[in-house]
Amino acid sequence: MVIDLIVKKELDGYSAYVPSIKGYESWAESEERVIEKILAMSDFYLKIPKEKITVDKARKEDNEIVYKLVFDKN
Repeated sequence: MVIDLIVKKELDGYSAYVPSIKGYESWAESEERVIEKILAMSDFYLKIPKEKITVDKARKEDNEIVYKLVFDKN
């Protein structure tokens, strides 16, 4: 399964969210840290340990970077 992760550069850091899952969002001072925080939440939202998720940078659009969260549900 593959879902989108959107990371946006804000004035005071970075925000990240998964558009397909309500409430699956976070904020941090760096891009790397906000992705780490989103992955840490994966056990709650996706019921999948973060170690089983691969993050793949897909494209950049203006101040947004689109990542793909790739995981196997098994």
